[in-house]
Amino acid sequence: MHKRAVLLGAGATAATASIAFWWRSHPSACPYSLRWSIAVPHPVITRSRLLQLLGPQAGEQILEVGPGTGYYTLDVAAAIVPGKLAILDLQREMLDYTMRGAERRGLLNVEPAQGDARTLPYEDESFDGAFLVTTLGEVPDQDAALAELARVLKPGGRLVTGEIAVDPHFVTLRSIEARGRAYGLHLEGRRGLPFAYFARLVKNAG
Repeated sequence: MHKRAVLLGAGATAATASIAFWWRSHPSACPYSLRWSIAVPHPVITRSRLLQLLGPQAGEQILEVGPGTGYYTLDVAAAIVPGKLAILDLQREMLDYTMRGAERRGLLNVEPAQGDARTLPYEDESFDGAFLVTTLGEVPDQDAALAELARVLKPGGRLVTGEIAVDPHFVTLRSIEARGRAYGLHLEGRRGLPFAYFARLVKNAG
């Protein structure tokens, strides 16, 4: 019996590793059916740490890419009233879920749009800041996403990215720093740990 349990355990571990490898090598958004997995508390990459690094101010225009269930969305939206928080997601179901949460909190400054991070539907230099948490690695072309984020940020605007290593699409700080630099985004600060962190990049002025 013990030997059989060990074999079953080994088989399950191998299957899990195989699934994780496939998911890592095939970037894709978390499906709506698994929304519970992104609605639970996020260790280290907490809401308070995001707010510290993003520094949202009343009246600002902020963009969130990949809000999912709105885990971070509502706190940022509340911080920038009467400013606007634009949220963009591939999945209409995720946007609807987040908007229901905003309605419950009486937040009228959240504007949803269904779209792709590689082709943002916003004008150049539209936003004071932007953020995306455990989302960049889900985009098949991270360079295109960062180029677009840089395009829609105002000079001096900040971009905060959040990553945690349990995510199969985890992106290292070194990768984000190097990729961001290519599009005029320089790393200004970090909160957290190497395997769970927020990074703040700022768009070069002029």
